[in-house]
Amino acid sequence: MRVGFTGLGAMGAHMARNLHRAGLLAGVWNRTAEKARALAAELGTRAAESPEDLARGLDAVVICVSADQDVLEVVNALAPGLAPGALVLDCSTVSAETARRGAEIAHSRGAEFLDCPVSGGVEGARDGTLAIMVGGSPEAFARAQPILNAMGRTITHFGPTGSGQAAKATNQIMCAGIIETVAEAMAFARAQGLPLDKLIDTLGKGAGSSWYFVHRAPNMVRGAYPAGFRVRLHAKDLAICRDMAARFGVTLPVVERMLGEYAELVSRGFGDEDISATFRLKSEMFDRSARPAREP
Repeated sequence: MRVGFTGLGAMGAHMARNLHRAGLLAGVWNRTAEKARALAAELGTRAAESPEDLARGLDAVVICVSADQDVLEVVNALAPGLAPGALVLDCSTVSAETARRGAEIAHSRGAEFLDCPVSGGVEGARDGTLAIMVGGSPEAFARAQPILNAMGRTITHFGPTGSGQAAKATNQIMCAGIIETVAEAMAFARAQGLPLDKLIDTLGKGAGSSWYFVHRAPNMVRGAYPAGFRVRLHAKDLAICRDMAARFGVTLPVVERMLGEYAELVSRGFGDEDISATFRLKSEMFDRSARPAREP
């Protein structure tokens, strides 16, 4: 298969490299053209002039961009170059409704569309171990296997278009609770004077552990939050979850709390830090009191 890739951010560039290693990558495009030229030079592939130019003559195009409007703009721009039967795989995290609109655009050109949001962070994108949640036709899913297997390790078809995004929204709600809890627990442990490196090593092997705790709690010890998954991007995802729940007349308390914390971090200029920066807010709860309250 000949596959193009568009959206060469922190995740996308690694995913494109994995397609190259699998012998599938035939070209790249990015809104910041220099990123595309640099990666094309590194991998010995083609930097397309436009999405339409990228799509022309290829079997599939993978998209990995930040927001709903970005996805629709890219799919619209790809459409004139898509051949009948071509695959469009959208690995962005957007709403199920955006996935369905993207599919309509692709179908108007005789192409197939799969919503394929991913989970696993920058590390998973780099190592080709992403969990990929897929919505779309079973036939398109079967044809896309070589592409999906080059980028991920756990690949699941959840149903028709939009199902992948619904599964990813579920994941993002789970992550919100874990992010909040780990930051709160680490702030508590620091206030108790515990050696945090030892704590991470020990609790990382216990019942309360998670991938996030093992890989992101060290950021809290260092007081540095290099972007693995940016605060503002998870806030965008949780806003999608809020809207999807609202259609059932439901408010999700964990989502609402995290959206409030993320809004505070963004207002302070921390929106492009990793989500583990929530530790800033949790640690402040203890910092405001110099000593423990006396027991009655």
